[in-house]
Formats: sequence, C-alpha cells, structure tokens
Amino acid sequence: MSTVKNWQLGRDMEYPYDEARPQRQIAYIFDTNKCIECQTCTIACKTTWTSGKGQEHIFYNNVETKPYGFYPHGWDVNLLDKLGPGEWTSSPDQVVNAANDPNAGKNYVYKGKTIFEAGKEVGERALGYAPEEEDYASPNLGEDVCAGSVEQGAFFQNIHNVWMYYLARICNHCTYPGCLSACPRKAIYKRPEDGIVLIDQSRCRGYRECVKACPYKKVFYNSVTRVSEKCIGCYPLIEKGEQPQCVKTCIGKIRLQGFISKPGEERADNPIDYLVRIKKIALPLYAQYGTEPNVYYIPPVHVPIDFTQQMFGPGVQAAMNTYRSAPTDKTLLSALLMFGNTPRIVHSFKNEGDFAIGYEADGKEAVRVPLDEPFFKRDFFDKTRKVFRLNVT
Repeated sequence: MSTVKNWQLGRDMEYPYDEARPQRQIAYIFDTNKCIECQTCTIACKTTWTSGKGQEHIFYNNVETKPYGFYPHGWDVNLLDKLGPGEWTSSPDQVVNAANDPNAGKNYVYKGKTIFEAGKEVGERALGYAPEEEDYASPNLGEDVCAGSVEQGAFFQNIHNVWMYYLARICNHCTYPGCLSACPRKAIYKRPEDGIVLIDQSRCRGYRECVKACPYKKVFYNSVTRVSEKCIGCYPLIEKGEQPQCVKTCIGKIRLQGFISKPGEERADNPIDYLVRIKKIALPLYAQYGTEPNVYYIPPVHVPIDFTQQMFGPGVQAAMNTYRSAPTDKTLLSALLMFGNTPRIVHSFKNEGDFAIGYEADGKEAVRVPLDEPFFKRDFFDKTRKVFRLNVT
C-alpha cells in the first residue's frame, strides 16, 4: 500500500497505488435544493448509453429520494455499517467564519478508517460488498417517501416537520477509485487528460470485483456481454468542449460540469474551484470512504443537519450559511448562475455589473446571464390595437 494525500480527509491515507493526479480532473456540482426528480437526466443517459440487451438494470445516472431511496437497495447504509463509526475533528489553526456555527471555517481531519484501510485488515484491496440481484429490482424504491409522519389536523406553520430530498447520482470519477484498486485484470484506468475513469472491456473478464469495491455502486455487470461497465463521463462530448448529457438536459438547472484544480492550485475564476474549495458550499458525498469523489453536492437547507452531516461531512452548516448569502454576494451568485445556462464547459467566470459571464477554455464567451430576471410590464391599454390587456398569471 502506498501513502497518498486525500485533501477531503485532511490527511494522508493508504491506497494500493501511488498518487498520480491527472493533468486536469473532471468534476461536477449538483444543487440538491433545486432538484425536482423529474428524471430527465436519467432518461437522457439511459437512452444514450444503456438501452441495449443486458442493460435493463444499468443506470449510470439515477435520482433517488432520501432518506429511504436507494439504487441498488441499501448501497450506502450497508457499507457504512461494515465500515463502522468514524469521527471528524477540526484543526485549531483556522478562523471561524460563521457566527452561528462554532465549527464553521475550520479544516477537518477524518479520524476513522477508509475503505482501503479497513479492507487491508481483512485482506481486501477495498472494503465492499456485492449487491444481490434483487437489490437492482426497484430503481424508484422509496420515491417521495418522507421521514416522519403528519398527524391528523396538522397544518403548515413555516417549519416542515417531515422532510425528504432528491439525490442525483452518477459515477464520481474518484481520484482514488475503489473499482480501479480492486480489479485483478487492471482493466480500469483514469484518463490522464481529464481524470475520467473507464473500463477496458477487452481486458475485463467479469470477475465483478469492481462492483463489490465501488462504495457508490456505480459499476454494473452486464450478464449478456459478461463484462462490467460504468459511466464514461460522456467523454466524446467533453472532448468537444460540451457538458455531459445529464448536465445539458437537466430541467431544474441543478448541475454544473467543469474541471477542479489540483489541491493548492485553486483559481478563483474557476467556478468549480470557487464553489468547492474557496466558498466551500459544494461538498463530497461520503468523503469518509476515502476515494476522493469528484461529484460535489450543495446540501439541502431544509433537512436535519445530523442526516446531512453523515452524508456530506462536517462542513454542512457553514455551506448552508454561505449558500443563503448568495443574494447579497454577486460573485457567488454569478458562479451559481453558470448552472444549466449553456451546453459548453465553463472554464472561468466573472461578475460584470448586473451580469454573470462564463468563458470557454480559449477565452470565448460561453454565456451571459443577468443577475436579476428581467421584468416586462405591459400597458393595461394597448393604444395600437385599441384593446385592454388583463394579466391573469
């Protein structure tokens, strides 16, 4: 086992291979507060990549309802149970930046074991489990099921006593992939040019060690071709400077795809760097697994923090505080307006007056979005057509 740096854990950890970060790393940000679970992303991905024989159960992209939705069934709670409890501690050399959160603004260090460190103790490259066939039977399990119940006669009093939220999931194209570490055929690799994790199906023999080792269960076995397959990050689009299908088709504009810089090389004009590393409002999903996932989530503001901290780590409260400040922070608002407003990959952005502007890699303007939605008021009486107008919407 090699020792590698995991910035999400705030410490070094053990991994079967040496650290080898790509030239640039593909990354995504999903805003859970805006997702309506319309499943447009799921259908766009399904019809593009997994509509063939043996792929009926394969969803590179799925959207599940938390707390009771899973695909495959129990994918996260099963591994969390095997991994056991772990705790985060904050380092003392950071300044608090949110008055109502004593831990906000601090760096955190994970003191528990990662899947690689726990796997080493039981003779495995990565601690994992193999889902049963029936675990893939219900992609919409727990859909729209709330936590808690509404008593007879209860009414809304500005605070929701029951809650749920939608969690969109794809392959995280991890910096330290569990699937890659476990493959005995070395059929899985990260592309050095963009960090996308792919399977060389000519080398794969269908041992399914990757399915077992992926903590997010985003590697699937095709019983017809008898090899494993997974999300390819829509790399044909990436190579043309376009965002993936699931990002471009998102109705709620919850998604942004770009590239995250290496730790310590963050750029304030890179929207991914800005939201993940500088403002820290987008957090990794189950960072405690140790894979350094590259899909980041803006946590839901209406969900009990005990639940969201388990999923997104100890920085949730600070992230929510910062997210709520967007209406008064033009730079932050400009970064958030890069979501869903262009099919092109935004490599840099800026705020210019009342507009948010995004740029492609060559500096060409990709999108210009007003900070305030334009409002047009029509005269009640149209003198040209000599008719009265009545707005009913």
